[in-house]
Amino acid sequence: MELIYELLEKIPFSFLQYDFMKNALLAVLFLAPLFALLGTMAVNNNMAFFSDALGHSALTGIGIGAVLGLREPLLCMIAFGIFLSIAITKVKCADRLSSDSIISVFSSTAMALGIVILSQQGGFAKYSYYLIGDILTITQKDLYLIIITLIICYIVWILLYNDLLLVSINRSFAVSRGINAVFTENVFVILVAITVMISIKWLGILTINSLLILPAAAARNISRNAKSYHIITMFIAWIACLGGLLFSYEWGTSAGASIVLIAAVIFFITFFISANSAI
Repeated sequence: MELIYELLEKIPFSFLQYDFMKNALLAVLFLAPLFALLGTMAVNNNMAFFSDALGHSALTGIGIGAVLGLREPLLCMIAFGIFLSIAITKVKCADRLSSDSIISVFSSTAMALGIVILSQQGGFAKYSYYLIGDILTITQKDLYLIIITLIICYIVWILLYNDLLLVSINRSFAVSRGINAVFTENVFVILVAITVMISIKWLGILTINSLLILPAAAARNISRNAKSYHIITMFIAWIACLGGLLFSYEWGTSAGASIVLIAAVIFFITFFISANSAI
C-alpha cells in the first residue's frame, strides 16, 4: 500500500497530499467496479429498491449491535442484511405480491425496528452519521476489506454469471434448464447485502441505493449487449465517483451526495442520447 501512496503523490493534484484523500480515491476506484457488477444485475432483475431496503435494514443491524454492546456493529449489520435479503427472496418467490410491494414492506419494517431499538437505547443521534456517510473516513484496513469483497464478487460472477443472467431473463426457463434458481438468487442477494453493509458507513443509507442503480441505469440506455453494459456501467461509476470526490473536496459538500448528483446527470445525458437515437 505504501508503494501505491508513493505513486499517488506523483500525480499533480493538491488534494493527494492528504492521506485521507488518497484512501478515499483508492476506495472509489475499487467501489466503482464492485457497484457496477452488482448494479447491472439489480437493474436486470427489477430490484432497484432492493439495496434501498438493505440500507434501511442497516439501522436494525446497528441497533442489535448496540444492544449487544459491540463497538463496531458491522458484523451485526451484515448478518441482519443477509437474513433480510434471503427473506425478501423467499417471500418474493411465493408470487403473491409484486416485488416492489414486498421490498417496501420489508424496508419499512426493518427501518422502523431499527429506529425503535436505537431510540430506546438513546443512541440514535450517535449513529445518525450512517444516514449520510463519510468516504473521507476510510482507512487502509477498510480498503483491504473492499478489495477482498471485490475479488469474491468477481469470482462468483465468473462462476455464476450465465445462471444469473438466465434467471433474470426468465426464471421458469432457467429452472427448466436445470439451474437452481433459488441458490443463484440467494448468492446474488447475499453479495448485494454484504456490499451494501460494508459501504454504508462511507456512502450513507440515504444514497447507497442511488450509487448502486444510477450507473447501471445510465449504461442500459446506451448499451447494445451484456458485455458493453457492464463495461459502460463501470466507466460511468468511475466518472461519477471520481468527479463526486473532487467536487466534494473543492466545495466542501457530502462526497456521497456529490457522486449521486454526477451519476444522475450522466443518466439524463444517456437517456436523451437514447431517446434521440430512437427517433
